Amino acid sequence: MTPLLLVGGGKMGGALLAGWLDRGVAADQVTVIEPNAEAAAAMRTQHGVTVHADADGIGPDYRPVTVVLAVKPQLMDGVVVHYARYAGPDTCFLSIAAGKPIRYFHDRLGAAAVVVRAMPNTPAAVGHGMSVLCADDKASDAQRTACAALLEAAGETVWIDDEELLHAVTAVSGGGPAYVFLLVECMAAAGVAAGLPADLSMRISRATVAGSGALLQGSEEEAAQLRKNVTSPKGTTEQALVVLMADGALEPLMVRAIAAATARSRELAE
Repeated sequence: MTPLLLVGGGKMGGALLAGWLDRGVAADQVTVIEPNAEAAAAMRTQHGVTVHADADGIGPDYRPVTVVLAVKPQLMDGVVVHYARYAGPDTCFLSIAAGKPIRYFHDRLGAAAVVVRAMPNTPAAVGHGMSVLCADDKASDAQRTACAALLEAAGETVWIDDEELLHAVTAVSGGGPAYVFLLVECMAAAGVAAGLPADLSMRISRATVAGSGALLQGSEEEAAQLRKNVTSPKGTTEQALVVLMADGALEPLMVRAIAAATARSRELAE
């Protein structure tokens, strides 16, 4: 996977970089493109990697094995074309930009470009991300393995063959953390409505959701079974679930929300 060129040292790029170095990638094998001078200086100091403000700072003999594109989708048009010089079978482009399909990169990098597209999510910042990957037909097994390894530094990975599924992946896993954070907000507000002080209600709501996520991750039981384990017959939790699982309640509401996000992802891809 090295030499490795990381284009974009923001929150996601920075989280990936820290994970790579923790896993043993040598700092002298990583070059970062980061236009923000303060962020660039922090990366040099903290990680000891080479950082340039833009592609012009890269020497003519440099040839990365992997180029990780970690810039915001709305900025990609002005960035990606500067790396077309690396398009070819020996370099793999790994994009984590939402809404940019593989054909987008072929159009701008050239038909010879090897492209892997991934949809990570923000828990990657704490090593608990979920990344779904899809490759074009030119990516070798070694390149696919390298891309998965790069993203496994920030959490779990899974491959799909049908790129169209990434629209729904974006809706479920890409936006999923926001839905969970909204759940915390709603639980805290409901606690206040039931008489709890606001700071106490928020504290126990945050801890409950965080702890439940850790329990879910560490358990081999299905989510449905874990829910049943908490639910005593005719108890308080059962009464709450009667409301949450009623017709037109949480599940159909979530179905509509995911459908809306999926549709928007398809719009952005066009």
